[in-house]
Amino acid sequence: MSTSRRYGKKADIALRMWVKLVRAFATLNRLSAEDIRSYGVTQAQFGVLEVLGHLGPMSLGELARKMLVSCGNTTVIVDNLEKEGFLERTPHPEDRRVKVVQLTSKGRKFFLEIFPKHAAAMTEFVAVLEEQDQERLGALLKKLGLALAQRFG
Repeated sequence: MSTSRRYGKKADIALRMWVKLVRAFATLNRLSAEDIRSYGVTQAQFGVLEVLGHLGPMSLGELARKMLVSCGNTTVIVDNLEKEGFLERTPHPEDRRVKVVQLTSKGRKFFLEIFPKHAAAMTEFVAVLEEQDQERLGALLKKLGLALAQRFG
């Protein structure tokens, strides 16, 4: 039996698209991770710095939701970045049980130094696609992600 049209036309198209998406993501993720490692931080640490650098101070719970990871994992990452002097935790002004995480001046300086370099690297990695193709791909991926979240939760 031929592998072409093995599961029906729609399923074959969906499976081929999935394989291409996974392979492209794996390669882009590897390149991104290598770039991030060159700054002396992990991908998770970079993610925390990026969220706080772009969105400002927030609680650990908010940070975990923005990063799509558990609070426990976020706490460990924040602990390590705090030891390095990049972050600090302060009491929430309205709820003493909650700690607000924010960049220190050292963390802000580091973020402002590395993020433009990472943005340039990512721009180079995807430059094989013209800008309108990048926009279209982004729109298609958003459409797919939102539809899947709505349909399957």
